[in-house]
Amino acid sequence: MLIDEFYSPLHEITPCTLAVVAEKGAKGIVHTVVLEEEAEYMVEQPPSKLIDHACKFFGSSLKGRQDGTRDICGITHKAPISIDPSSGMYFFPTTSPTNAKCSWIAHSHIEHVSRATNETTEIIFRNGKRIILDASYGSVMNQIHRTAQFRYLLDNRIRHLQQPKTVPGTRTST
Repeated sequence: MLIDEFYSPLHEITPCTLAVVAEKGAKGIVHTVVLEEEAEYMVEQPPSKLIDHACKFFGSSLKGRQDGTRDICGITHKAPISIDPSSGMYFFPTTSPTNAKCSWIAHSHIEHVSRATNETTEIIFRNGKRIILDASYGSVMNQIHRTAQFRYLLDNRIRHLQQPKTVPGTRTST
């Protein structure tokens, strides 16, 4: 496989990605609108496929990231994931990722969340962009809190591994 077949900067999820949103096209086919800080573009693949591609770019897969979330904090359904923890890329799904209508939201870009209707929620991002999700306010807030908990636990694990280790019975020089 050539690297160009796998990597396409047009379709890459980056730290500037705000959301990967499912939209149903005119023929009923689900495609993705990728919201970036400075741009928006459409991809003719479902959002979870794009997220899986991004996970693979960083050495795992969507399933692998979901398994990691389960092992770290016990979340098994609608699990938030870290596409790349070193760049702060934590995303959560709005519904089951097996559902074609599942959108993915970047946790670190959220400024404010409000109830739009009983079954829809508005997310305002730090740069002022807004989206309306087909998910209840309670469900979105629960996903935000679960992502924050997962992020905290994973960041602590990484930080713990980066601390210098001392072996019992040895002295450190000053």
